[in-house]
Parts: sequence; structure tokens; C-alpha cells
Amino acid sequence: MKFTKSKPFAKKSFGQNFLTDENYINKIITAVNPQKGETIIEIGAGRGALTEKLIESSAFIIAIEFEREMITVLKEKFGQKENFQLIESDALKVDFKELVNLTSQIAGYKLVANLPYNISTAILQKLIEQREVFSEMVLMFQREVAEKITANVGNSERGFLSVLAQNYLEPEKLFDVPPTAFRPAPKVWSSVIRLIPKKVIIENETLFRETIAAGFAQRRKTILNNLKLKFKNAEKILEDCEIDSKRRAETLNIEEWRKIVHFI
Repeated sequence: MKFTKSKPFAKKSFGQNFLTDENYINKIITAVNPQKGETIIEIGAGRGALTEKLIESSAFIIAIEFEREMITVLKEKFGQKENFQLIESDALKVDFKELVNLTSQIAGYKLVANLPYNISTAILQKLIEQREVFSEMVLMFQREVAEKITANVGNSERGFLSVLAQNYLEPEKLFDVPPTAFRPAPKVWSSVIRLIPKKVIIENETLFRETIAAGFAQRRKTILNNLKLKFKNAEKILEDCEIDSKRRAETLNIEEWRKIVHFI
């Protein structure tokens, strides 16, 4: 389907970079693998490059878009499609649990998004909070952010975001996307990753986040020196957990972080 009117430009204030390379659009669609009967939520549909191919799959598509000019484009292109619904909202303000109650699908929802660089981490944290809504998420991040999300134990890129994401999700890097695949072309590479929610219960999720944040407060310091700035009994906690107090935060695995939180 071709849109004959002039296309709106990407707005820097919204962090917009439109994916235009058909090869990478198709690679994302293949990763999502939309099927008839599924519901797929797309954050930041923009001019509809991914949306159009998702609709063609006969899956039911819920597109979330905040920018007014893009909303007009999406309505004109797909407004008459029976398997398309447009939510005019900021993704950071959407209650996904409430949104999915609007449909009768029982199975988990898939999520796909080319996330604006400037809010990608904030959106990821929101998705983690509402992870039980989704069966899987296929998301595009700035490559440096994707590397942090997927960083293994001991990797110098491992930090707060790595531990937070990996505690609740199984991340898998799928492929990189060059700047030339976008209009306008960003100055950085992007990466597409798949995130599968885990069935994990944390008694105090706020404490878990605060503990990780404290542990990575100053990366060159040991886990003890970081934690004792927030927890006076940090040395006793690490001793009870049988964790060497001289280790650095990036060397701890998920189970060790959970153990620290438990003893706190």
C-alpha cells in the first residue's frame, strides 16, 4: 500500500529515526513471526513500516503512537483495517495490563518496537514491571544499550540494567542494524534483541532494584564498599551469603544478587 501524501519528517525531540531498509524490516518481522489469531502490540508505530507487514500477517495489531502527525498517517493508512487498533498515547503512560483486557486473547501478547533512544531504558523498565502481559518482546535499542542488557557475568559492560533485565527476562541478541537503515541516519548502530519473560517471584522488587543500584554505584569499588554506603551491615550480609567482599558487582550472578536481597 502506498501513501501518496508527503511523509512527515522525523522529529528530533521525539528521538525518531524511521527504519526504512526493507531487509531489516523483514528481519524484524521474521523474528516476531506474527501468526493469525495472535495479538501483537507495537510501540512507536511511526509511519507504519513494521505495522503494514504485521497487519498483512492477519495477526491483530495494537499500535501505540504519541506523535500527532504520525497518528494521522497511521489512521489514513490502516484505519479501515479490521485487525488494527491505534492507541494514541505515550507508551510510558500506557497500562499494558489494562490494555490487554480490551481483547479476549488468552495467550501472552507479543511486543515489537523500534524504541526511541532517549526513552528506551525507561520503557524497558516499565515493560519489566508489566512483563506478565507478554509472551515475548522483540525490541530495537542503541547497540551500546543492547550490549548492557545482554552482558554476561564478568563482562565490563555488565551493570544495573544487565542484572535488572536478566533477573526477569531471558535476553537474546538477534542482529545489529547499521545507521544507513534509518532516515534520518543516527550516528550510532542499533541492535535487535528478543526478551522472554521469566516466571520469577521477588518478595520485594523495590528492594531488589535499590540493592542492584547500590552495588553498581561506583564501578571501581568492591561490592562491600558500594553496599555499605546504603546498608550498615553490608559486611555481615556478604558473609552470610558466602560472597567475597572484595569482588566487584559485575562478577555476581543473578542468584547471588537474589541471595543478598534475601539476607537484607
